[in-house]
Formats: sequence, C-alpha cells, structure tokens
Amino acid sequence: METAEKQKQLSLLLVDDDAELCGMMKEFFAEAGHGLDCAHNGRDGLASALNGAYDLVLLDVMLPIFDGLTVLQQLRRRKDVPVIMLTARVQQHDRILGLDTGADDYLPKPFDPDELLARIRAVLRRTDMADWKGSPVVTIGDIQVNATTREAWIAGSAVELTVMEFDLLAMLMRSAGRIVSRDEITVALFEREATPYDRFLDVHISHLRKKLEGSRNRIRAVRGVGYVFTGVA
Repeated sequence: METAEKQKQLSLLLVDDDAELCGMMKEFFAEAGHGLDCAHNGRDGLASALNGAYDLVLLDVMLPIFDGLTVLQQLRRRKDVPVIMLTARVQQHDRILGLDTGADDYLPKPFDPDELLARIRAVLRRTDMADWKGSPVVTIGDIQVNATTREAWIAGSAVELTVMEFDLLAMLMRSAGRIVSRDEITVALFEREATPYDRFLDVHISHLRKKLEGSRNRIRAVRGVGYVFTGVA
C-alpha cells in the first residue's frame, strides 16, 4: 500500500530556460502524480514563486533576465518556500554560494529524475510532524522551537529561520548534550551519506550560528565527529 506521502499530490515550480527539460519534467511528475508549472526566466519565475502556492521550487542557477541566485535572494526576503537549486556548475564555490543565499538543497545537472524526486521528498519530509517525539515544543535555556508552528525564539524574540535551519536546530536541541555525528545529521535531514569534502552541513551550521546569539558556544563543533547543542550562550 502506498504511503500518505506518495499519495499526496505536490505542486511544484520549475524555473529553467531549457524548454525540452521542462517538458520532460512535466511528463515525469505527471506520471508520478504531481503537478509541475514552469517558468523560463528569472523574472517570471520569481513572480510565479511569490504568487503561487507551491510546495517546493526547483531553481536553475543560469537564467535569463534574473539569474537563479538573484531570484533566490529576492524570494527568501518575502516567502519561506523550500528551494532546490539545479546547477550545471561543478565548482564547490558555486554550490556554497547557493546555500549561503538560502537554498535547502542542490542537485548538479544532468540529474536522474528519480533522484530529484527523492531529494524533493527528503526536503518536504523534514516538515512532517511525525518525526517529532513527545511535545512539539522544546525549550533549552532562552531558546525555544515549536514544531507545530515551525517557529523559533531566543529570549522571547522570534528568529527567522529557513526550513533547513529550523530542522537542524530542532534536531540538535532534541539531542542536547549529546554529540550528533555529521553522518547522523546528513542521513536524517538530507537522506544521503556525508562525503569527506561536503560543505553542505557546515554552511547551514554557520547560518544558524549567525542567527542565534552566542551560538558558537550553543552549537559546539566536535572536530572530525559532529556537533553538540550545549544550550550555553
């Protein structure tokens, strides 16, 4: 029997100037039971993402009018929708730049459509309340997260977090005082194994530390192992 996740029809937006790729992806997602809209330049893609009710946006880096990073930057200022970057660029710097701008994941081109769908499900699964055990509210020191509303506060003030940043903070807080390995985090949140030179997790940790006061002490790195949430500013 299919899971509820597979039965749920997703509404997706693909922003890519490759018309042939868009056509192939529309057919693929239609066969998988999901809806996919396409935009072929950054200006139209940004407008569609802001005005539409999409579960997730697939965003190419190289776009006419506005490039993908500009679209992502503008989108992040106004709407919190999960974004997966698609890029033909192989340089690590380009991928890190996308993560720095607020992408939840990235996938190099060319890609396997099945892998893309798996990445989409992994990103969306992180918002599933089924992963929370016990109370949806966790409070440690002056930091609190609420899984129901997906909100975080520090000293009573709301903290704006991306989908990835919230789930990373929540996972570390639920394991407070215990070292959570890089592999454990990567498998749980990204559904893939960590690689020796993968900066994906480090970038998100860096973002999280900047948004939480005194977070270098709150989120302590254990060299070669992982991270531990101490709750101490």
